[in-house]
Amino acid sequence: MAARGDDTPDGLHLDVEPPTDETIEAARVLFASPCRFFFAAQRLDQLPPPAGIEIAFAGRSNVGKSSLINALTGQNTLARASNTPGRTRQLNFFDLGGRLTLVDMPGYGYAQAEKKVKEDWQGLMFDYLRGRPNLRRVALLLDARVEIKESDEAVMDLLDKAAVTFQIVVTKADGLKPPGLARKVAAVSALARKHAAGFPEVLVTSARSGSGIPEARAAFAALSDGW
Repeated sequence: MAARGDDTPDGLHLDVEPPTDETIEAARVLFASPCRFFFAAQRLDQLPPPAGIEIAFAGRSNVGKSSLINALTGQNTLARASNTPGRTRQLNFFDLGGRLTLVDMPGYGYAQAEKKVKEDWQGLMFDYLRGRPNLRRVALLLDARVEIKESDEAVMDLLDKAAVTFQIVVTKADGLKPPGLARKVAAVSALARKHAAGFPEVLVTSARSGSGIPEARAAFAALSDGW
């Protein structure tokens, strides 16, 4: 499921075509390719050399990043969440069939250190976002059931400063009834339109039910080389 806003940030086009049956099938085939973890970095000088298109996944701790990556690739244990929210402090790189690199970023804004989000993300995370030439997009995950937090907006501000396009992905959509979900989508669409780096299309997903996963695959596959 995807939703589009009525306006668009500077430099972005509102005319986002919905995926066709053909593009959804092609994306399914791409994401069915072997996907493997190949690198982890805790410092900027540890990053692997830029190669191919990268899509990074960001979001608050417990937003469902690992579940989404696993649902997209059909591998239940590819990405693993830490048992301690906010504990992971590294970038994890996954190669998808030699055509896309998926980057799992550390969660931010966990309760024990809510005020540290800017400090955490203005270090390695901000340097990665600002300086990675092959980073095509950041998928910014927001939990459908949780109100938008100050830390979410702080990260959007950092993405604006880094000049990296971000696309909001609403997760755990099965946790809301349709009217509540529609209100959530409208709210996050309006928020994306306030940011220069915000992409106008909002993806709405549920890793548990599979809703919106084919559309999310199509949106990300469209960024890959040779699409």
